[in-house]
Amino acid sequence: MSVTPGAHDVVPLREATRAWFKISLQTFGGPAGQIAVMQRSLVDEHRWIGERRFLHALSYCMLLPGPEAQQLAIYIGWLLNGGVGGLIAGVLFVLPGLLALLALSAVYVGFGETAIVTALFAGLAPAVLAIVTEAVIKVARRALRHPALVALAVAAFLALAAFGLPFPVVVLAAAIIGWVLGRVRPDVMAKPRDEEAGGPAPLISDDALHHAAPTLRRAGLILAIGLPLWLAPVAVAFALTGADSVFTEQGLFFSGTALVTFGGAYAVLAFVAQRAVETYGWLTPGEMVRGLALAETTPGPLIMVVQFVAFLGAFRDPGTLDPWGAAVIASLLTTWVTFVPSFLFIFLGAPHVERLRGNDSLSAALTGITAAVVGVIANLAIYFATNTLFARSSPYAWGPIQLDLPDLTTLQLGPALIGAAALVMIFKLHWSVLRTLGACALLGLVSALAP
Repeated sequence: MSVTPGAHDVVPLREATRAWFKISLQTFGGPAGQIAVMQRSLVDEHRWIGERRFLHALSYCMLLPGPEAQQLAIYIGWLLNGGVGGLIAGVLFVLPGLLALLALSAVYVGFGETAIVTALFAGLAPAVLAIVTEAVIKVARRALRHPALVALAVAAFLALAAFGLPFPVVVLAAAIIGWVLGRVRPDVMAKPRDEEAGGPAPLISDDALHHAAPTLRRAGLILAIGLPLWLAPVAVAFALTGADSVFTEQGLFFSGTALVTFGGAYAVLAFVAQRAVETYGWLTPGEMVRGLALAETTPGPLIMVVQFVAFLGAFRDPGTLDPWGAAVIASLLTTWVTFVPSFLFIFLGAPHVERLRGNDSLSAALTGITAAVVGVIANLAIYFATNTLFARSSPYAWGPIQLDLPDLTTLQLGPALIGAAALVMIFKLHWSVLRTLGACALLGLVSALAP
């Protein structure tokens, strides 16, 4: 039985909260792995939302700056349980990663050695490859219904992986191509109903319209509440510690970064690393790499690495505060200004996107983006596989083609075997994501401790 989202809780809030908490413990592997986990849980297992609605929301989130997977969680939480549901989904999505990376940052600063903890998490990275592979296959099977859409997905993959085109350019081009195809070949862009995709109908019908109306009054209220909440901690840091303190510098820098992180974490990390290392001197280049490795093996968005950057920067320049207290405050401040904008983008834009689902031109443009998303996820999977299974990779250039090719002689046997085991768990044994991650974490620990 389908229901109308927004008029009341589509599912009991307590049940939805349990589901989001479970998802939050599985959000390893960057946006590709996180999208895979949500797709598997919300679309395939619970059937709370259909594939069409899921991909429509994902296409919108891909257009926004910031962590698209967290924004997708907020969007679906809003569909299921309104504003409260969106807040719960968004907060739970980042909370485990925040706590894990905060603890690992403290261990790194205090002891300089995280071998056992890193080994435990290292087993998770190969497991994520299996999860992402499953996501690429499932999303491609449902989204690429015509050879033209397959070609668009391949083109997006090549544009990112081989030609290094900026992510926003690829998404914009996909939207334009989708719009044109919708005009000249509407049959190509027509979306099937979820009931035709197999399985029971989703709880939220694809034809049901969210009751929240996109009014100026609603937008003004969200901005009046959200903007002060977002920037108040930075203003407090400025008032108490001055313009030149590490807290004010980090608050302003990461507030600005949150508005320009188009293309996800990978697209902005080079900029963050350059400024954090060379301009502000918060950490060394090697420490930036180690922070990224920790962020890749903890749950939550990869951009959470900014918390590690803030922790080290404030610990070494605490001002009048205790170094440990300063580091924790800076971590929490940076996390706040990085993720709060995502809630504003979704709460402001989702009602408009919902109303425009019936617009054929916009629907065709978003279908083009959805096809490109398959290529984006595949590109992220290749990037993640290169850095997980091989110890080294080398840049290769041939005219406009720019590739990062793995050194095949540096294949790491341990991660490769764990990845193969994860593929068996997911595709052959049909284990849950959480069970697979747990088993692979133990395998990673055994592999690291073995003589």
